[in-house]
Amino acid sequence: MKRQMICIMIIFILTAALVQATVEDSGMASGDVSSSPWTGSTSPSLPTFLPSPCSGDYGSLTVSIDLTGPTSSEQENLYTTPGKPLDFMVTVSNKEGRTEVEAQVGVKPEGCPFEWFSWTTTPLTIPAGVSRSVALQVFPDTNAVAGKYRFAVEASAKCRSSDSCYQNFKVQAFDYASETTIAGTGQFQITKDLRSMNSGIKSTKNVLFSGSVDALVKNEYLVDRALGKNANFQEQDAVDNYNAVSLGDALVGTEIFKSSAIFGGVGAKVRESYDVQQMEFKNQDFTLHQTGSLKKTAEFKTADNFTGYYLIDAKQVIPGQKNLKEFEEYFGSFEINRRILFRDAAKSKTPCQEGDCLKAPSIKAPTPSFTSPCLSGSCNDFVDRLNSFGK
Repeated sequence: MKRQMICIMIIFILTAALVQATVEDSGMASGDVSSSPWTGSTSPSLPTFLPSPCSGDYGSLTVSIDLTGPTSSEQENLYTTPGKPLDFMVTVSNKEGRTEVEAQVGVKPEGCPFEWFSWTTTPLTIPAGVSRSVALQVFPDTNAVAGKYRFAVEASAKCRSSDSCYQNFKVQAFDYASETTIAGTGQFQITKDLRSMNSGIKSTKNVLFSGSVDALVKNEYLVDRALGKNANFQEQDAVDNYNAVSLGDALVGTEIFKSSAIFGGVGAKVRESYDVQQMEFKNQDFTLHQTGSLKKTAEFKTADNFTGYYLIDAKQVIPGQKNLKEFEEYFGSFEINRRILFRDAAKSKTPCQEGDCLKAPSIKAPTPSFTSPCLSGSCNDFVDRLNSFGK
């Protein structure tokens, strides 16, 4: 009996504990709203918009690309040849902004290789209300294919609308190109004879040396109908550190350049001769512009340091207009820097006498005409050129 009483008490205690645990769990699950610490509080409100980091300073950048040098209405200035650069000026304007900006300027090459550009990205600090410029050189390599090319420059900055500008240019192919580079000790000879009827150019070169030279370079280029600032003909010549090694060694050369006036040239002729035993350096350039934006100019430039004999004989003859002659001859050790420029851009006019030109009647001179006695096509072509020259 006593054991039964003990069991009943244990069951009663366990039942009471289970009921208490159920009531506590129910209270935690439902929660007591009246005892919550957040009773009566409201949720914090967020702003409907975030403030701009630009603080109201907005605006637009503008980009322009211009060819450096004299301005011209002719688009033919945007011509070049393989291996010859074009120099542009990129201008970025921050005129609409009220604060200074750090702009990022980048080149979009389009159909051009990246290697052609002197830079592809550059930072530019632009104060408020002004513009800043940076030079950009486009350098088509010697293997550039002739044709039309296009590129763009884009500028962007914080709190500014970006802008871009496109530019086109054309690469003209060479009708003739020849390059030679040698270095060594021994004997070397080169002979060259170039004649172009279309350009009225005659160029000959004969060079013989025995001894030692670090570099002897000969470059020639011909663009028959050059446009823009391209030269119709250019001959570059360089010698670096020539020395006679044995008795009788010498660097001997004769070079002649002629631009015939009768074929549309400038009537210039330059002859250079030398016989030297030592030449530290020689940098030389013959350039003829017969067409394009620099037409009717011929230029000879040379810088030399030598020991021996050296001669320059230059002249320009335009019948009825000009007759210029220059002659220089050197014996000994010299360093010279010489530039000769011939032009044929002047138009001859009859001087007026006390207002006689106000209503002077125009008299059209008869145009000389040559009757062709030729039977061959080349001879007839020559006579046609003479007749067209007189018109």
